[in-house]
Amino acid sequence: MTTTLARDAAPPDAEIRPRPSKWVWSWTGAGVFAVAALLLVVVGYLVAGISSGSVDWPALLTDASWSPPNAAYGGLAMIYGTAVVCALALILAVPVSWGAALALSEYLPPRVARPLRMCVELLAAVPSIVYGLIGIMVIRPVVAWIGDVPGGDSLLAAGIVLAVMITPTIVAVSVDALTAVPDRYREAAFSLGLTRREVIRSAVLPLARPGMRSAVLLGLARALGEAIAVFLVVGRADGRLPTSFDGFLHSLVHPGQTLTTKLAGPEPVLAGTSGPYFAALCGLGLVLLAFVAAATIWGTRGQRRGTSDKRAPAFRGAPRMRVERDRLAMGLRLGALLLPTALLLGMLALLVTRGSSAFNPSFWFTSATGAAGGGVRDQIVGTLLLIVTTGLIALPLGFGAGILIGVHASERVARLLQTLTIVLGGAPTILLGLAGFVILSSTMGWGRSWLAGAIVLVPVVIPVIALATSARVRSMPPELTESALSLGLTRAQFIRSVVVPYAWPATLTGLLLGLARAAGETAPLLFTATVFFGAPAFPSGVVESPVQALPTHIFTLSQDSGDPQAVTQAWGSAMVLVLITAVLLSAAVALRNRFEGERWTT
Repeated sequence: MTTTLARDAAPPDAEIRPRPSKWVWSWTGAGVFAVAALLLVVVGYLVAGISSGSVDWPALLTDASWSPPNAAYGGLAMIYGTAVVCALALILAVPVSWGAALALSEYLPPRVARPLRMCVELLAAVPSIVYGLIGIMVIRPVVAWIGDVPGGDSLLAAGIVLAVMITPTIVAVSVDALTAVPDRYREAAFSLGLTRREVIRSAVLPLARPGMRSAVLLGLARALGEAIAVFLVVGRADGRLPTSFDGFLHSLVHPGQTLTTKLAGPEPVLAGTSGPYFAALCGLGLVLLAFVAAATIWGTRGQRRGTSDKRAPAFRGAPRMRVERDRLAMGLRLGALLLPTALLLGMLALLVTRGSSAFNPSFWFTSATGAAGGGVRDQIVGTLLLIVTTGLIALPLGFGAGILIGVHASERVARLLQTLTIVLGGAPTILLGLAGFVILSSTMGWGRSWLAGAIVLVPVVIPVIALATSARVRSMPPELTESALSLGLTRAQFIRSVVVPYAWPATLTGLLLGLARAAGETAPLLFTATVFFGAPAFPSGVVESPVQALPTHIFTLSQDSGDPQAVTQAWGSAMVLVLITAVLLSAAVALRNRFEGERWTT
């Protein structure tokens, strides 16, 4: 029993009883209200945009012609492009990810698997704009050589970039599903004389398969919502829809268009805030949000089912060449693990060799001069300002929402709140940026403002904080709850004196993870907060006060790939951004290892 539990078991003393804590309900309610309100703002923005003009839904979903001057708004080519790049990403990523997960979970000892898993998960921390930069410099030339086409902008390049981006997600969730299988099933299978491959096939995979399918759906949700990395390599060519199988193969190595790249381009600004043009774009946004929400909800639902499935597996043996097949399976799975590890090492090598300007101290502490000269001091200051402001807004709201979800008495209501939080976390950030642009920058007259940028990043961070907090609260030992309530504490006093101290390490971990993701977001900042050049390092006001930020800087420089100076500046900026993200993630991991699992429970 811990010292804390012994202290809680002491007789209650009226003089030291916690003060009334009615403010707790206002605080936690505000957190949940913020989640619901932010989700409602995104959906309401799209619905209001659709209602501002007439949308021909059959044409939007079945016609490939997109020509605003001729009032033709067909989105089928964009839906086709989205489907193709996501299918390519899954075809490339799923076998590698599942093989790597099996190698980490079933073949390697923990002391070797743990650092390798961390290496794979670090790939998820790389900002999407850096993936886009690598796609321009590395993947496009490869596709141009394969397809014998100039440039290399294509659906295939976008699919390869997305495959790299979703691999860490699929690996991490699949490993969780595999490790959740009780060891007694493995031991029973080994006792029957089965090889390791047969044990995995007959005893492990039947129980882990729902969770591994959920990993694929969560990866699909990320691929559907990604905008900037795809924007840089897909080519953005409207109206290209194949009519034959040869045409389909031909379309893979030529420019295309997706739903996210259409929304991330200049058209949302040109369409205004009402009329059929704006309504058609909002219709595409609603279709995209529906796809992402369906994949996210289905994936998390399947994951919960997978961890609770206790069906007994059926043991089956292979009649011939059992040892040879076992060795072949082990080689393939270990080889699959080498691919993401080599990818991370190659990415780091690229950043170090191409981003040599970041090793110069003047690059960090001087401002930019001209289009691609000087340093990135102002961009670093702007990025940190956006991160800090976002954290200050998101921390109390996400903490309150997570506490209320974790301790709410009704399981059905808690599940509904958690689902809303997951959907908000999966909402494409390009939609957050467009909503912020229309509501804050246009309707409220803020223009581009650092505060508007921080506000549109808040929905990125709140779900991470809320889900991490609620998971921590649900893992609280029941005897701790019983001891606290036996003292006669009210529900609000219990939350303030017991739940909050118990959950805050997980909350800070979620905050750092959320900020690491927000630091690399580009799409929402392009519409609401940042400019490429000319803004002061410290904004002089709240509204009409844009800032410079590293993601925008990299995005603009990477589109000028013919200028060696711009390319060098882009790689150096990418390395600085990766280092900032790595610092946030390292702090999150250190905090989690320091506090979680040792406070109250040991």
